[in-house]
Amino acid sequence: MALIEVSDQDFESKVLQSGKPVLLDFFATWCGPCKLAEPVLEELSNSQDKVVMAKLDVDKNSNTPQKYGVLSIPTTILFKGGQEVSRQVGFNGKKPFEDLISKAG
Repeated sequence: MALIEVSDQDFESKVLQSGKPVLLDFFATWCGPCKLAEPVLEELSNSQDKVVMAKLDVDKNSNTPQKYGVLSIPTTILFKGGQEVSRQVGFNGKKPFEDLISKAG
């Protein structure tokens, strides 16, 4: 499954109402650590089907990051059943993403 793009407009339908847990990466195109995280997230989106892997560009969508208190990027939040389960701030390699996925149940 590919990494899907999410916007403020479709956040509720793609994330909160998803039948599967969603790991949502808040990023910006100019963010160096975000660029390092993207291929890792792409790899994980193709190697597992436990969670939906998604990304949201904070420069194009300001409402959702503000609602969830995203103050720095990259921030990755695991949503399950319409609720935030866990989050990771910054990029520290593949393992923290795998740890978030394991919390999806």
